Amino acid sequence: MAIKIYIDQGHNPVNPNAGAEGNGYREQDLVYEIGQRLAEILQANGLETRLSRPFPDTQLGTSTATSLAARVNDANAWGADYFISLHTNAAVTPTASGSEAYVFRLGTTASALAQSILLQLQYATGLPNRGVFARPTLYVLRRTRMPAVLLEMGFISNPYDAALMAEQPWLFANGIANGILAFLGIL
Repeated sequence: MAIKIYIDQGHNPVNPNAGAEGNGYREQDLVYEIGQRLAEILQANGLETRLSRPFPDTQLGTSTATSLAARVNDANAWGADYFISLHTNAAVTPTASGSEAYVFRLGTTASALAQSILLQLQYATGLPNRGVFARPTLYVLRRTRMPAVLLEMGFISNPYDAALMAEQPWLFANGIANGILAFLGIL
């Protein structure tokens, strides 16, 4: 049986639970595109994937809470082996740059997966690896039944990071896919 990867393209196309905006881009649009490309790469390597937002206008839930619950419940019901939630970061200062990941607890399978993804993402994009952090309060990390990683791919508030995510989404998809495949021993 194929390994099942649930790809959560964070946020909704419109409120409730719409994402951050910066430099003329919307988080929900960037993560949608990168998630689509990531699914294609993983499927081409024999993995089974499911997207939280299979279409650009897919709207999950009627509030932030029900949007998050819909993603987690779908992944749990599907029996995903791993959960990857894609996001863009934002900061007050436009110079903040790079990728970071959040997991429920450090020293776990999810933590090792996150480290592998960040390493390969840095190789693919050239953006700094800001590290893996424990964030047990995040709903998608504490309510999933499988190892889960919330990935902040780059800063939408940084003009370079934002343009790279928008104009070269395949770099992010390839980096994330290579991190997953390396972790699984397929790459």
